[in-house]
Amino acid sequence: MAQMTSTLGIVPAARRKGLVIPREHGAWGMLLVPLASGAAVGFLHGANLSGLLLLLTVALGLFWLRTPVESLLGTSPMRAQSVPERMLAIKFAFGLATISAIALTALLWGGRNLGLLGIGAVALVAFGMQILARSISRKYRMAAQMIGAAGLSSASAAAYYVVTGRFDEIAGALWLANWIFAGDQIHFVQLTLHYSRVKGFFERLYRGLGFFFGQVVMFAAVFGACSVGVLPKFVLIAFIPVVIRGLMFFFKKPAPLMITRLGMSELAHSISFGLLLFVSFAWKGMM
Repeated sequence: MAQMTSTLGIVPAARRKGLVIPREHGAWGMLLVPLASGAAVGFLHGANLSGLLLLLTVALGLFWLRTPVESLLGTSPMRAQSVPERMLAIKFAFGLATISAIALTALLWGGRNLGLLGIGAVALVAFGMQILARSISRKYRMAAQMIGAAGLSSASAAAYYVVTGRFDEIAGALWLANWIFAGDQIHFVQLTLHYSRVKGFFERLYRGLGFFFGQVVMFAAVFGACSVGVLPKFVLIAFIPVVIRGLMFFFKKPAPLMITRLGMSELAHSISFGLLLFVSFAWKGMM
């Protein structure tokens, strides 16, 4: 304990936070909202609360673990440079890995929940591809975030699977819907970060043409999935608020970028989407 306190005292507070605490605040929502919506839909069909709590521990532990590990490997902007910084990152990584391993062992004990290994493998591949894309060039940053979102949104399928004990078409539909939503959210945030000061409808449309067509493709894909029964028809309504939000960008007046307000707005959209997604599956179950 004395050594840990000594290490904390040597590393400046600002760097300490950056080295071991996840910086992508939006990613917390991309993990927790899918997990919550998947669990809520799962409780319509099952009741494994203890398993869900263990899954939550594993998900939070592994998500947090990525930051100190990337600091050690030098694959993030904030890199552990001095010996005290490396020691700090190692201690956090070891602690988080231990907690995650214990919770995962309990979750899989006795041959239970083995389907999580398949879900986890897909998520691991997505995170690996995200790191690869990000390391190739900064211009692939948004693509890397969307690939990583596939891993984060897998929490919805994992939560549903743990609560119900089965991986079926509902688990796949939850995963798909949450990934589509996350992709649109990432694209919108990048659009706002780069072009919030642009004047005029036509200039904004020119700069954001890729996002505009992305909105069209997203809505068409969701409509098609609802039409063929892959997603409940009510899910279409869950996407309407973000479609309206996206279209309104082109009509807004130029304004200074307010990161906090943007983050809170996107968090509200995430919660709204999660609630509407749950309602859509609950409504389908009653029909």
